[in-house]
Amino acid sequence: MKRESKLVLVTMLVLMLLAESHISLAATCSPVQLSPCLGAIRSSSPPSKLCCSKIKQQKPCLCQYLKNPTLKKYVNSPGAKKVARSCGVPYPRC
Repeated sequence: MKRESKLVLVTMLVLMLLAESHISLAATCSPVQLSPCLGAIRSSSPPSKLCCSKIKQQKPCLCQYLKNPTLKKYVNSPGAKKVARSCGVPYPRC
């Protein structure tokens, strides 16, 4: 019985650690994180590696940004779509 209790305790601890690590990997939605992309969105210049890294991090948030009337005009712009495509991030269908 004692061994089973230890096994259950260890299993619970592992599950808690996995759940915690999953939460810490989730994207924090912050449109300010996309500021390295502004130059590429506004011009014909290619996006920087930093821009692509940030847009990939913010990918789970793009639908949320599209639902925000203030952000939609920027995220839905031809320049933003071009940058997403150049970075290999599919444009979301929300």
